[in-house]
This record gives sequence, structure tokens and C-alpha cells, in this order.
Amino acid sequence: MLISLIVPCYNEEQSLPFLYKALCDLRNELAPDGKSFEFIFVNDGSTDKTKDVIKYMASKDGDVRYVFFSRNFGKEAAMYAGLEASRGEYVAILDADMQDPPSLIPEMVRSLDSDEADIVAARRVTRKGEPIIRSFFARRFYKLINRMIEVEIADGARDFRLMRRIVVDAILSVSERQRFSKGIFAWVGFRTKWIEHVNVERVAGETKWSFWKLFKYAIDGIVAFTTAPLRLATIAGFSSASAAFLYMIYYFIRAVILRIYDTVPGYPSLLCFILFIGGLILMALGVLGEYIGRTYIETKGRPIYIKAEDENSGRTTSPDT
Repeated sequence: MLISLIVPCYNEEQSLPFLYKALCDLRNELAPDGKSFEFIFVNDGSTDKTKDVIKYMASKDGDVRYVFFSRNFGKEAAMYAGLEASRGEYVAILDADMQDPPSLIPEMVRSLDSDEADIVAARRVTRKGEPIIRSFFARRFYKLINRMIEVEIADGARDFRLMRRIVVDAILSVSERQRFSKGIFAWVGFRTKWIEHVNVERVAGETKWSFWKLFKYAIDGIVAFTTAPLRLATIAGFSSASAAFLYMIYYFIRAVILRIYDTVPGYPSLLCFILFIGGLILMALGVLGEYIGRTYIETKGRPIYIKAEDENSGRTTSPDT
């Protein structure tokens, strides 16, 4: 059985020798079980000697394959390119900095071999070593996005996971350009088993994810999987118009029925008018946004459904599963 290991790389010349040694040890460990490997390194426009390191490894090891980008397109593009290039029955994605421990892969392989799951994914249970501010906002992000989208993204979920070929094909069928893989992994479904591990420090080099890049990535994730921000205009407009209508009734009772005149003439009616018209405008924008949001979703071209198996797939399950 061939297992593909995809490694997105951006300025990782210091980390790659450590990772390559760990992958070679992994290959030797699983070779007696009939497992063979291909190591696919995707160079995402690195400006250091990452490209040279990868070429050197490929010249010495026939299992090393690579994809070089013409410039930096981002990790999402690198993962997609690696999935497209993979040929294995099992496919894994892991970072080059060793924060995704290769030592977990044998357990992942055993879980797929035993048909416990279609995806075995890693999840960090601690964020020890991360800046406190980043950890705080990361946890808030997961809580926020899970309230807004239809699928659930586990807190601490990483891109590090081992998947069957059918899952990889499903992910590749979601061919949108603005990708948020954590959401796509959850959206395609399939049986997922989580392996928990503590946070691991980088083996070398520095992180490429600044707070600003993580913030933009979070915004991409929210926008890619929900139109809830568009709906806020409708809610705000309805609330404003309702408040204006209630205030108009309140002022009518005070002025006409109770004959209480303690405000500047014309002020209450002008305020009601502005709030009411403003609310109607916001509601109209919200309705327009709903239609734009649906158009936006349709242009993504996501498949209507993902088929996990049928009567010809050959996989059987017990009635209890």
C-alpha cells in the first residue's frame, strides 16, 4: 500500500533535514507491514534554500517528489497542489516544522487499516508555548465560527490528518479558489477519528503566521462558510425600524392622548422618520445581501453531495454502525 505524505514548505530549509530523518524512520518502521511511501514537498515560493534542500533529498531518495510554485501562493494552495499530486491510497498532510509529529502516523495508519474511520486527524489539547493573546483569540474564533456555520470545526484541529483516497477526491472536488481547508475537511463529512496531542514547538526556524495573517485567515474562514455577516444588515434594519415604530407609538400616546409637551416641536417626529427610513434601507440592503450571498455560494461550484459508498463500493458495515 502506498501512503502519500504532503509537506507544504515556505522558508523551511532549517527544518527539512529534521523532518526528512523522521520520515525515513517512519518509512523503515512501517515497511514490514507492507507500507510504502512517497514524500511530496510543495515549495510555496520560498526565498531561502528550501528548494535546494528538497532537490538534494530527491536526488538521493526515489520516494521524494516535489512541486515548486512560481511564487508564494499560500499554504492552502500548497496543500491543494499536494493533494492533486498524491497517488497513495492513504494521504496525509503535515507541516515541515515538526509541530505535526510524524510519530502519530503509525497510529493513524492502524486506525484506517482497522476501518475505524475514513479520516484520522490530530487535535491539540494544549497551546503551551503560544503567545497568550494568540491562544485567546484562537479559542474565541472556534466558538464564533461554530455558531455561524452548519458543520463543526473542533477547537485545536490542525491540518495534520491521514485520509483515504475517497476523502481526498472529495476535497479536490471542492475547487473554490478562496480555500479554508479546516472548514472543507469538516464539510465533506466522512467518519473522523481525533487523536489528541500536546502542542509541540518548532524544531527550527520561526513561524510564518503573524497575528495579522491569522486574523485574515479567520475572516476568510467565516466568509467562506456562512452568509451570516450579510444577515446582520437585515437584523439591524428590522431592529431599527421596529424601534422607530415603537417610539412613534409612544410619542403619539404622550402627545395626543396624555397631552404631554416637554420636547422640542418636530424633534420626535423627525427622529422617528430618520430611524424608520434608515431601518427600511438597512432591511433592503440585507435582503439584497441574502440574494448576493446565495449567488456567492453558487459560484463556488461545490458538489451538491459527497458519496461515501454505494452498493458497488465493496465496503460493508455492521447493522450497529
